[in-house]
Amino acid sequence: MSSNDFGNLIYLVILGAVLVFWVLVQNRGNLSRTFQNAAVWGLIFVGTIAAIGMWGDIRQTVRPSQAVFADSGRVELPRAPDGHYYVTLTINDTPVRFVVDTGASGVVLTADDAGRIGLNAAGLAYFSEAMTANGPVRTAPVTLDSVQLGPFIDKRVGAYVNEGEMEQSLLGMTYLQRFDRLEISGGKMILER
Repeated sequence: MSSNDFGNLIYLVILGAVLVFWVLVQNRGNLSRTFQNAAVWGLIFVGTIAAIGMWGDIRQTVRPSQAVFADSGRVELPRAPDGHYYVTLTINDTPVRFVVDTGASGVVLTADDAGRIGLNAAGLAYFSEAMTANGPVRTAPVTLDSVQLGPFIDKRVGAYVNEGEMEQSLLGMTYLQRFDRLEISGGKMILER
């Protein structure tokens, strides 16, 4: 601790003592109420410090993230609070978040995600059609130069860009079938190659 830090510490201790003395003098008729308020604020302060210290654990519980085990060729995707499994793939050097959809036959990108990875969604030929829960939508077939999930890199992956409104890109079976094992167990989806 430098002499400058030590001087600042002494200043803060004196300032704190003066403030405490002033509060006690102002509220000398109702000291029990003053101590109750001080205890409440102290607990709020301690609770805030504890929440900041435990934020990593809290975030993992509220929004769990995928785990990649490169040495064993395994990826674990935790079930999100909404019951779905989400995964972030790196497509053409850009991270894209997908909802894993075993009911979808292909990889389907939103127009926004297609734009982020360098595809001009407006200039694509939407000549194919896909059936969704909301009815048929037009799609444009595309080829993704590079798709990476942890240590797994795939080149020239076929996909579609959805012309309609879609909240999240879908990771369907044409990509999932590249894995030797797909298992859902204990709140996790496990993918292995």
